Amino acid sequence: METDVGLIELELYANKAPGTVTNFLRYVDDKRYDGATFYRVVRVDNQANNPVKIEVIQGGIGSDSARLFPPIAQETTQKTGLKHLDGTLSLARGAPNSGASEFFICINDQPELDFGGKRNPDGMGFAAFGRVVTGMDVVRKIQQGETGKPGPTNAYANPMQVLLKPVVIRSVRRVP
Repeated sequence: METDVGLIELELYANKAPGTVTNFLRYVDDKRYDGATFYRVVRVDNQANNPVKIEVIQGGIGSDSARLFPPIAQETTQKTGLKHLDGTLSLARGAPNSGASEFFICINDQPELDFGGKRNPDGMGFAAFGRVVTGMDVVRKIQQGETGKPGPTNAYANPMQVLLKPVVIRSVRRVP
C-alpha cells in the first residue's frame, strides 16, 4: 500500500478470514483503492463522548457508490480466532454484515474491537483479516495528523476524527 506518507506492507489471513480477504483483494485487484484516502484517525484525545476508547486509522473509498461492491457477511473474531492487536487490519462496518470497502488498522492492542467487546453496542466486534508487516511508523504518523473539522467523510466518521488533510492511498497492489 503506497500512501502520501510512505509504504505499508500488509499480510492477509486468507486461511482464517477467507471471505473478508477475498472482498479486500477484489477492491485491490480492481484498483478501487487507488486514490482512496485514510480520512479518519481515532485517538484517546478525540473521542470524548465514547467511554470505550480505541486507537485506529481508517481508510477506504467512502461513500462513492460507483466504486463500492455489495457488503459481505461478517467473519467475527469468534469465528476466525484472530484478535485486534497492534497493526491488525480489519473491516469497518456499521451494522453487522454491512462491511464493504472501509478498513482500519489498529494502533496498540484493541480488545474492545473483538467479538464481545464493548466498542460496538451489538457486541459482534469487527472482522480482523490481516496485519501490518512493515510500515507501522507510517500508520503512527497518519494517526498523529491534525483532526477536528468535517472533511471528506461518510457515516463512520465523527467530525472530531476527520483528518484536515486526508492521506492519499496512491495504490494497493499484491506482491509476490
